[in-house]
Amino acid sequence: MNYKIIDKSAYYRKDTYRRFTEECKCSASITARLDVTELAAYSKKTNTRFYINFLYILAKVLNSRDDYKMGYLYQSDELVCYDVIHPTHYVFRKETETCTPVYSEYCEDYKAFYRNVFADIEKAKAPREQSVHQQNQPNRFEASYLPWVSYDSLHMELPDGYLYFPPVVHWGKYREESGRLMMPVTIRMNHAIADGYLIAKVFELLQKEMKQFMNNQ
Repeated sequence: MNYKIIDKSAYYRKDTYRRFTEECKCSASITARLDVTELAAYSKKTNTRFYINFLYILAKVLNSRDDYKMGYLYQSDELVCYDVIHPTHYVFRKETETCTPVYSEYCEDYKAFYRNVFADIEKAKAPREQSVHQQNQPNRFEASYLPWVSYDSLHMELPDGYLYFPPVVHWGKYREESGRLMMPVTIRMNHAIADGYLIAKVFELLQKEMKQFMNNQ
C-alpha cells in the first residue's frame, strides 16, 4: 500500500477541506440512473457476470482520478492519496440473510480482474468457518449491490464528524425504461474532499468507461 502525503496548505481544495473537516463535518451522496443496456447485453452474450463487469468499470473509474483515492490518517493528521484503491464488496448469504465481505484487488487488466474477483466470490461463498477473511485496509472503497430493488434514492449515514474519505457506492436492479435498461447508482463521498461536481463526475466517467469497455471487447 503506497500513498503520497498531500500538502494541505497547497491542496487545490484547501478552503473546502478546512471548512468540512473543522466547521461542518459531513458527507454528500447523489443517486442517478445509468444506461447499462449494452453492458447487460454483452454480459449475456459472453456468459459473464454483469456484476463483475460493472465492478471492474467502477474500480477503473475510481482509480482514474486522485480525488477518489484520498485518505485521512488519524494518527498523524495527514491527508494522503493512495496509488490505488481496491473494492470491498459483498456476498449475500440467503440462509442467514447476512453479507460476507469480499476483499478483491483492482488491476487494469480486465480478464485478470474478472478471473480473480470470480475466485474471490466463490471463496466467500464457502461455509463461514472456512471462508477467508482479510483485515480491512484503508485504501479500499465500498461497493454494494442491492439486487432486490430498483430504487429511486438511497442514503447511508456515517457517525457525525467521522473523516471517512473512500467512496461508498451502491447500485440496484436495472429496469427497462423507454426501451433502455437503466440502473440506479448511489455515490457517497466526504464533503471535505468531494463536492457535487466531483460526485456527479463519477457518473459521467462511468457512462464513458462503459462505452469504452464495449469498444475494446
